[in-house]
Amino acid sequence: MTNIPQRKNVIKYQTSIDIPKENDKALIISKEQYITNDETLLIVRSVNNSEVTLNSNITKRIVIKSLTSVLVKPDLGLIDEEWDELLLEKGSCVQFQFVQGNWYILSSDGLKMS
Repeated sequence: MTNIPQRKNVIKYQTSIDIPKENDKALIISKEQYITNDETLLIVRSVNNSEVTLNSNITKRIVIKSLTSVLVKPDLGLIDEEWDELLLEKGSCVQFQFVQGNWYILSSDGLKMS
């Protein structure tokens, strides 16, 4: 009798809908300069250019949706351990997470230029 390993494939289907949490904070700004303040979503619009500084003392995770040109700068560390700043073109959306002294891009659907 031969012991042949058998493999069972388990297929898991999961559907989820992200329901906003009570502590989610969304903000729409039209400022040339802004420092994050515990928002989870920041939408930037109605200015030609904007500079957003990621405040690691208060903000740990944030999504930035740019409806204009937005220059994103960290207050501490680098972005993805590589960039001092990121230029988000109009229409882009990027999620940032602060981890152990640096900001990391968790997801992005737009242009970024260093």
